[in-house]
Amino acid sequence: MGRPNDLVQGTLGLLILKTLSLEPKHGWAIAKRIQQISNEVLQVQQGSLYPALQRLEQQGWIRSKWAETDTGRQARFYSLTAAGKAQLEHEREMWSRLSAAIDLVVES
Repeated sequence: MGRPNDLVQGTLGLLILKTLSLEPKHGWAIAKRIQQISNEVLQVQQGSLYPALQRLEQQGWIRSKWAETDTGRQARFYSLTAAGKAQLEHEREMWSRLSAAIDLVVES
């Protein structure tokens, strides 16, 4: 069986958009939030996270700006755009359909 982290590749955009729907965050905080909310099951590696953030920004679903963290260092903070909010809803609908279909197969 695959590791739980294997699922993240196909759903990382959705996880990032959902995380940013709550409030702007810098990269490390996004990864930490996903890990915390998933009860430590999902761990997003930097090598996956930052390319995904760049992709989402190029698509216009998130924006970034430099700001100071709680610890006083500069970091790029990401926030959801209006287009990103619409994309999040679309991705949530797609996830619901997909996970329901998988449940049907697994539970039959």
